[in-house]
Amino acid sequence: MRPAYYNEIDPYAAQWLRNLIAAGHIATGDVDEPSIEDVKPDDLRDYTQCHFFAGIGVWSYALRNAGWPDDRPVWTGSCPCQPFSAAGKGGGFDDERHLWPTLYWLISQCRPECVFGEQVAGSHANLWFDLVQADLEAMDYAFGCVPFPSAGVGAPHIRDRAYWVAYADHAGLERRLRMPERSPECIAGARSVADNPSAVNGFWREADWLRCRDEKWRPVEPGAFPLVDGAAARVGRLRAYGNALNAEAAKAFIAAAGLSMTTIRSRA
Repeated sequence: MRPAYYNEIDPYAAQWLRNLIAAGHIATGDVDEPSIEDVKPDDLRDYTQCHFFAGIGVWSYALRNAGWPDDRPVWTGSCPCQPFSAAGKGGGFDDERHLWPTLYWLISQCRPECVFGEQVAGSHANLWFDLVQADLEAMDYAFGCVPFPSAGVGAPHIRDRAYWVAYADHAGLERRLRMPERSPECIAGARSVADNPSAVNGFWREADWLRCRDEKWRPVEPGAFPLVDGAAARVGRLRAYGNALNAEAAKAFIAAAGLSMTTIRSRA
């Protein structure tokens, strides 16, 4: 099986990825630390899965937990949210951290079958999503995007994010990738979370709470964080956790998108 490719410019997060790979928690692969702007299409030729802005490997972890095999081709890329976040005070399309054009160029050159991404949800990012959708549909990808909070999957915080997927529309199918209608089972599952007397569901019930660099509190696995202020490990973990997407939310979106892709293939 060909390995996965992880691109992550932050040295601390890159080493974290290597540790996760060694422990078997995410797909086996190579970690590359240059900026995505320095990555060339030929660098990606030997990889089945490519993860850009890889952080601490949450996309790979979520894919596995959603039943997506390590040997099934996929790309992921959660572009920096600061240019389009109300909290980030970014410069929008003029911000140097607006790196969608670079990821788009790599997609246009390599034409992966499926691409997943995530971005901050809100009015500041609407034009960004318009651009991403237009760029991908111009390359005959079916595109779908769903904004929802982490609280929607039982997390004890809101964290509004929009998850998107692009699927290669080689058969000339309808351009917009439709998310599946809610089944009675899904509705029942959502109600069971809402009706739970606990503040959170089981996944987060014993979580430790951390104040991240954006001044927001976020839950992490118990015991996963050194509680010594100013420690180098603490600073690195703050940055990594603050930038990471929500694994349970990503897992839910991947599962829904996978069902839509199966439907699309069955109609081809």
